[in-house]
Amino acid sequence: MSINFLRTAQQRVAHAARRTGRMLTVATLGVSLIAWQPMPAAAKGPDSLADLAQGVMDAVVNIKAAQKVEQRSAPMPQAPPGSPFEDLFNEFFNQRRGGPGGQGEGQTPQRPPQQRGSSLGSGFVIDSSGIVVTNNHVIADANDVTVVFNNGLELKAEVVGKDPKIDLAVLRVKPNAPLKSVKFGDSNKARVGDWVMAIGNPFGFGGSVSAGIVSAKDRNIRSGPYDNFIQTDAAINKGNSGGPLFNMDGDVIGVNTAIVSPSGGSIGIGFSVPSAMVAPVVDQLLKFGETRRGWLGVAIQDVDDAMAESLNIGKARGAFVSNVDDKGPAKPAGIEREDVIVKFDGKDIIRSRDLPRIVAETTVGKDVDVVVMRGGKEVNKTVKLGRLEDNDKVASNAKGPTNDGGSSSPATTGRVAGLELTGMTPDLRKRYSIKDGIDGVVITRVDTGSKAAERFIQAGDTIVEVQRTAVKSVADVTKRLAELKKDGRGNALFYVANAQGDMRYVTLPVE
Repeated sequence: MSINFLRTAQQRVAHAARRTGRMLTVATLGVSLIAWQPMPAAAKGPDSLADLAQGVMDAVVNIKAAQKVEQRSAPMPQAPPGSPFEDLFNEFFNQRRGGPGGQGEGQTPQRPPQQRGSSLGSGFVIDSSGIVVTNNHVIADANDVTVVFNNGLELKAEVVGKDPKIDLAVLRVKPNAPLKSVKFGDSNKARVGDWVMAIGNPFGFGGSVSAGIVSAKDRNIRSGPYDNFIQTDAAINKGNSGGPLFNMDGDVIGVNTAIVSPSGGSIGIGFSVPSAMVAPVVDQLLKFGETRRGWLGVAIQDVDDAMAESLNIGKARGAFVSNVDDKGPAKPAGIEREDVIVKFDGKDIIRSRDLPRIVAETTVGKDVDVVVMRGGKEVNKTVKLGRLEDNDKVASNAKGPTNDGGSSSPATTGRVAGLELTGMTPDLRKRYSIKDGIDGVVITRVDTGSKAAERFIQAGDTIVEVQRTAVKSVADVTKRLAELKKDGRGNALFYVANAQGDMRYVTLPVE
C-alpha cells in the first residue's frame, strides 16, 4: 500500500512537472520527490531585445576621426664646399629632386605628402538637429571628424566642446532632415543586476548590439579625478568607445569608455561614464563650449581607522583637509587644515574621492553649506564656491607653512615609529635635495615592514609637525609623542613634506 502510494505520488509529480514546468516536492514516508522548474523569467532576462534595439539603433553612429600631418622631406646631404665631390653630389641630387639636368626639370614643385592618423569609435545623437555625444579620446586631436549613420549617410562634424576629465566630447552635424535621437536616463536609479544593452562600432563592425547587466556602480579605475563608473559585462570592445549604454526603457544611462582586457577584446569588464555625470557636462559644452566646474581650494586625503582615532571623530569617513589654498574659497569660509569634511551641499562625503566629484558638479558661485569635524565636534561653514580653472585642482597641492633656511638646532638623531630621524642641517638638505624653506626633522631611514614603510614614507622626507605641533628637533618629536601616549592616544598625525615641498598627513603609531 505504501509502495503503491509512493508510485502514485511519483507519477503525479512527474505529470505535474511535465505539464507546468515547475519544481515540485512531495514528501512521503520520509522520501522527497523532486521535479525541476525553469528559472524565474526575471533571472533569465528579457525574451528578446529586438524591439528595444530596433527603436534606438538609428540614433547610434560611428565616428571616423583623422588627423592630417604634414610629412616633411629629409634634408638632402651636401658635399663640403670646395670638395672634389661637390659637383658630383649636386648633379646627383638635382636629378633626384627633378631640378636642372634631371628628369623632372620644368615641373612644378610638389607639396610634401600628408600622413593621416585615424581612429574609429562610436557615438549617439541626443538632439534631432544634429548634436552627437562621443568620447574625447575618439576624436583626440583630429582635424577631420565624420559621423556615419546606420543608413550609410556620412556627415562632416564640428567639435562643439571637449572635456578630457571625464573623456567626453560633443559634436555637431548639419543634416537635411531631423535625425533619430535618444535621451538620457537617470543612472542613479540603475541597480546592480539590472539588464543593459550596448550598441557601437567594435573593430569597425558598425551597429553591433550586446547585452548584459550592471555589474557594479561607483567604480574608481584611477583614470581621472571624477571616476564614478558603471561596470557592465555587456561586450564592449575597441571601437565601442563613445557609444551608449541603454537601460530597458531605451534611455542612455552611460557612455562606454574603457575596458579591462589583456588581449584587447572583451572579457566582460567594461566601464561607462554615468549619465548623471555626462548630462550636465553636455549642457555646459553646448552652452559655453567649455566646462565650468566648482572649486573649493583644498587638498584632501583619505581617512582610515587610525586617522579617525587620532582625530577623535569615531568611524572613518569624510575627506581630511591636508592643506588650504590661500587663494581658494575655503580659506575665507573658515575651513582649516586638519578639518574633516563630512557633508557638502547636503550630500554625505563617505570617502575622500566623493568630494571632488560633488564639488565639480555644484554650480559656480553658489553658497554651499559644509559640515566639518573639528576637535571631535561638528562645525558648520558656508562657502561661496569658486570656478575650477584648467590650471587649478579641486584638491589643490597648496604648500603648508614653511620657514626660511634650515634649523639652527644641533643635529641630534633618534628613532621613532620605525624611523631614523636627524635634525635638519645644510648637509642633509644638500644630500636629499630638500627644497629651501622646508624645515623640521629629516627622516634618514625607514624600517622595512614598518607602518611608515606601508604608508610610503621614505628617506629624505621631513617631519614638519606631530599632531598639530611644529617640530624642529628629534627631541621635539619624542616629547610630543610622549604627551600623546600619556593621553592614551594610540596613533599620531605626522605632517610630512617630501623633498619637493609637497605636504601630506601620515598616521603612525605612538611608541
